[in-house]
Amino acid sequence: MTPAGLYAALEATWPAASCHRTGPWMIREGKGGGQRVSAATAETAVQGCDVALAEQAMTALGQTPLFMIREHDTGLDALLAARGYMRHDPVVIYAVPVSHLAAIPPAPMTSFAMWPALEIATQLWADAGIGAGRLAVMKRAMAPKTAILGRMNDRAAGAAFVACCHDIAMLHALEVSPGLRRQGAANHIMRMAAAWAQDNGASQLCLAVTEANGPARALYSSLGMEVVGTYHYRKK
Repeated sequence: MTPAGLYAALEATWPAASCHRTGPWMIREGKGGGQRVSAATAETAVQGCDVALAEQAMTALGQTPLFMIREHDTGLDALLAARGYMRHDPVVIYAVPVSHLAAIPPAPMTSFAMWPALEIATQLWADAGIGAGRLAVMKRAMAPKTAILGRMNDRAAGAAFVACCHDIAMLHALEVSPGLRRQGAANHIMRMAAAWAQDNGASQLCLAVTEANGPARALYSSLGMEVVGTYHYRKK
């Protein structure tokens, strides 16, 4: 599993509404799908004069200029910092062998994999601020995909979206209802995601989470997941 493979999996399983090359840049149109699908990335070497080109392209789409900085983008990171762009929302990527999580299945009736997502899953996401723009991202993903619905105490407790890119299954949009947190719902959802991923030929289950999200990171570590990559954004 290489950094390039991880970034490709993020792109394939959470796709932008459109992408196009402008000079050295890949410009993404997010249409409300979140930062990753709205950020520009450098595909070749960038010079200072190229930054304005990306800014103009993103502004033309009605988006505030935003750049995604991957681990190999150290030169671009320094260039944008010098131009007044602030480091924003550092993210860590976690991974675990699917076989590790799938070895202990979720408890019966605690989680279900299905696509399209049930209306109750859509409502759980909406309650967590995951609205139409992000649901559209899920619908755009062309890879094998599923929604995971979690249940606790005979109630819908949480939801997640999982899609495969080659041997990587990428989990997105994991949310648990506030009143049902710390009762095991997320654990069951993660194990169902691993079982689904195994059935669909993936060997690794991965996800991206903000560095500041301590509770989520503690959960992923407790499940045996390890940090395998990072990225962050730069914005004015």
